[in-house]
Amino acid sequence: MSAFVSPGVFRSLLDEFAEGWNRGEPGRMADAFLPDGVYQPGPFDEPLKGRQAILDYWRDVPVAQSDVAFRYGEIFVAGPWFSTEFRCTYVRRRTGESVDVRGALFCETRDGKIAEMRMLWERRVAPRSVA
Repeated sequence: MSAFVSPGVFRSLLDEFAEGWNRGEPGRMADAFLPDGVYQPGPFDEPLKGRQAILDYWRDVPVAQSDVAFRYGEIFVAGPWFSTEFRCTYVRRRTGESVDVRGALFCETRDGKIAEMRMLWERRVAPRSVA
């Protein structure tokens, strides 16, 4: 069983993931995970296994999304696990549509990194506004 982990460690991991998304740095997002970490983007998606697979999944963020703002709420902790709600807004570069994603994420940690992250979310898309 893992030793006690400070809630600050969980916040640091989320900050690393969030800043990577906000700045279009998928490598930074993937670095929050263990080399053999698992990321499940949605409840019906196959889990991605390994840091490289996670990096490959997020690689198009800088190309596809602009004006990204990922933020999260209170972190709930139970041993090596934590969860939080999140909201991410961005603009699709190709279409100009505004996207608003809201959901929750659940993580297990080990050795100061994310061992597994599961996300549950809903996405709302607003058409590009014409001025």
